[in-house]
Amino acid sequence: MLRSIITAGTLLVPLLAAAAMPAEAAALRTAAPAADSIVINRGVVELETGSSAGISVRIAEDLANVINAGASRRVVPVVGKGSLGNLTDLKLLRGIDIAILQTDILDYAREQQLFPGMESSITYIAKLYNEEFHLLARPEINSITDLANQKVNVDLRDSGTAITASRLFDFLKLSVALTNDPPEVALEKLRSGEIAALALVAGRPAPFFRELKGDDGLHLLAVPFNPAMAAGYLPARLTPADYPDLVPQSRPVDTVAVGTVLVAANLQQAPERYRNVQNFVEAFFTGFQSLLEPGHHPTWREVSLAAELFGWRRYPPAEQWLQRNLQIAKAPSVDELRLMFSRFVDERRQASGEAPMPGQEKSALFQQFRDWQTGQAQ
Repeated sequence: MLRSIITAGTLLVPLLAAAAMPAEAAALRTAAPAADSIVINRGVVELETGSSAGISVRIAEDLANVINAGASRRVVPVVGKGSLGNLTDLKLLRGIDIAILQTDILDYAREQQLFPGMESSITYIAKLYNEEFHLLARPEINSITDLANQKVNVDLRDSGTAITASRLFDFLKLSVALTNDPPEVALEKLRSGEIAALALVAGRPAPFFRELKGDDGLHLLAVPFNPAMAAGYLPARLTPADYPDLVPQSRPVDTVAVGTVLVAANLQQAPERYRNVQNFVEAFFTGFQSLLEPGHHPTWREVSLAAELFGWRRYPPAEQWLQRNLQIAKAPSVDELRLMFSRFVDERRQASGEAPMPGQEKSALFQQFRDWQTGQAQ
């Protein structure tokens, strides 16, 4: 009986104290969670990425590490379902401020008129890295033409892979039956023989493929570069360094690459979110050089902040930053430019079936390009 009285008394004390609490104190206690919410949401920018099968999640982590600054600035990555879904979320989903998209998705959405007037409501912050089209096939599939009338998985329906794969197969005039499972589910179906191949657009080296050993005969197929693709894609190559267990040392795999871009939502009617994205841009662009240091994803070295996305308008605060800091955001060094030029020449000649250009001839051509670039050409 005594124990029951003590227990009841223990429970009754807080209730009596609350009843006796002055109105001002009660109001403060009620207001505290709201104040905490204001503090924790200050400076937050929500960044939507692709799935974890690619590298955009890692890119978002790198950005968060550079940009986050305690209570004043914070990046919150949100894993999306793919580029087309990300674009839809950017336009319609509450809270998404910026997103990583494939550049061909913007072109596709414009061609299909998915969002009327999107040229004025969607702006890009910066072009990012290229992502390669990976095509993983069963042992009996020797070339991409063997996929005619076969099942090929292209990730979820609204993914960037689904749109890119459909466009590339159309360019190649190759009729395939597209399926829409997540890559992890498709991989098991590939191993069981339910599908002939799976496609995935991801920056190399993509974690999804790095983990495959190739001991079950699965292999990456070459994707020929068609001149009709040149408006939206680039020739690319997957090497043994990218995937030592999937690409033979003597036979790199030719494929196609598509650019990615960091895009901002139309936040003109949301001043606080607009300021948050503006602060994000300032921190990203100012701290960009630190993303080139070891410990961050190597694809950051492909990024030039000043690179333009033809046909699209840059986010005004990003354009203003570039105008103020042209020397910081200038093109890569001569050595970096020479390396990119060499890769460009090699991939273009390979795509057209020409023999590799001799090193001396390539160096002379690069010098001619530099003379033209600097206005010294005769």
